[in-house]
Amino acid sequence: MNRCADARAVAATVPGADVGNAGLRPPMVPRQASFFPPPVLNPFVQQTRLGVARRIQIFFLGIILLPIRALLVAIILLLSWSLAAISTACCPEKLTHPITGWKRKITHPVLKFLGHAMFFSMGFVVTVKGKIATPLEAPIFVVAPHSTFFDGIACVAAGLPSIVSRNENVQVPLVGRILRALQPVLVSRVDPDSRKNTINEIIRRATSGGEWPQDTVTWTWQGYTFIQLCVLTWCQPFTRVEVEFMPVQVPSDEERCDPVLFASTIRNVMAEALKIPVTDHTYEDCRLMISAGQLTLPMEAGLVEFTKISRKLKLDWDGIRKHLDEYAAIASSSKGGRIGIEEFAEYLKLPVSDVLRQLFALFDRNHDGSIDFREYVIGLAVLCNPANTEEIIQVAFKLFDVDEDGFITEEEFSTILQASLGVPDLDVSGLFKEIAQGDSVSYEEFKSFALKHPEYAKIFTTYLDLQTCHVFSLPKEVQATPSVVSNKVSPESHEESTSDKKDD
Repeated sequence: MNRCADARAVAATVPGADVGNAGLRPPMVPRQASFFPPPVLNPFVQQTRLGVARRIQIFFLGIILLPIRALLVAIILLLSWSLAAISTACCPEKLTHPITGWKRKITHPVLKFLGHAMFFSMGFVVTVKGKIATPLEAPIFVVAPHSTFFDGIACVAAGLPSIVSRNENVQVPLVGRILRALQPVLVSRVDPDSRKNTINEIIRRATSGGEWPQDTVTWTWQGYTFIQLCVLTWCQPFTRVEVEFMPVQVPSDEERCDPVLFASTIRNVMAEALKIPVTDHTYEDCRLMISAGQLTLPMEAGLVEFTKISRKLKLDWDGIRKHLDEYAAIASSSKGGRIGIEEFAEYLKLPVSDVLRQLFALFDRNHDGSIDFREYVIGLAVLCNPANTEEIIQVAFKLFDVDEDGFITEEEFSTILQASLGVPDLDVSGLFKEIAQGDSVSYEEFKSFALKHPEYAKIFTTYLDLQTCHVFSLPKEVQATPSVVSNKVSPESHEESTSDKKDD
């Protein structure tokens, strides 16, 4: 499709365009299909509502079971702590060598037995399926999905492998010493090099020829607190748990060269066995949830599937976090943390017009009449940023600079925007004052504003496309008429090309 045809396609969506009307929307380009919303919008929150009958059952059973189970757990924890203290005596906090000799031979089997006893005393009935691989067969042991504190059952069933855990956990009284006895790989969530160091440590252990125990990788976020989880679990007669050990997965030659591909394969195998969907949410999404809450947005507003978005759109954490601040400035006055057409127009300091509706519809990917943060980030990266190049900014400046004196006055600015948006009585004084530092706008001021607010780029390019289509629709002799207008924005390019200053 040539440029004129492109412009006609854009123009066809403008007259009478309504938000949420899919029939008037421009067709979705192929690469956008990979940005469909995830099957699970928020995998980090577990919400359970207890009925009246369930609450009564918990109350009466809790009178008997809760104190008994709490006493048994306390005794087992004290015994486990004593053995863990013996096992880790004289060992540095960050282990550089595996625990060997009599310490491992004596304490490890006993800790494993106590682990089984603890979960049995809590009321868990555990069924194990499949064959447990040895550390030589599979030095890395992956457990998923990890969503509660009781997922340690899988680790006990696997023979107490080393786990990946955050640094803070080993500082917890009683439990921290037991955790150290498992020789964990410790992760710091504030150290920017922690992820790289963790990967290197897992590789070192996995290639040690079985000297280290298996490493298991797990994580969790938001749900019941530890106390709530214990009370609700201990106040019922029993809880059935099934742990299934999958066949050992050996990477192909292609997967050996691409660890991300191998990780994706493992994830899909486990999800298929569990019959659950997969998403690309990561811990960075959790950080965005926290940031959204601090910006008075609903916490789930910060979820974007960070892994997918950052990889496909070449965005980093700082860039997406900056977009969240921008989004909050628009959506703070709306309910539910989503942007409607009115908030969108107010933020851009423009009236609701056909062109603005078209731009809004391009952001609104699921056609529900509102823009969430994920759609906002994708829209900026896919629609606005590519149109916000130096060349487009220069052409847009020349478009506004009607008298070609190198500055844009408020009258010039108003004239072009009125034509672009199709609003004859448009008041742009507020927007103009935001761009200008005085009575007029220089190119540097215009460029600085355009780079900080790429949302306007699509409006500029839509008008430029319509102008281009108008030129192409003229007789060829008119199209061929040379322009003698100089380019005052970038004079160095004047000798190489003619100006494309508008004819109107």
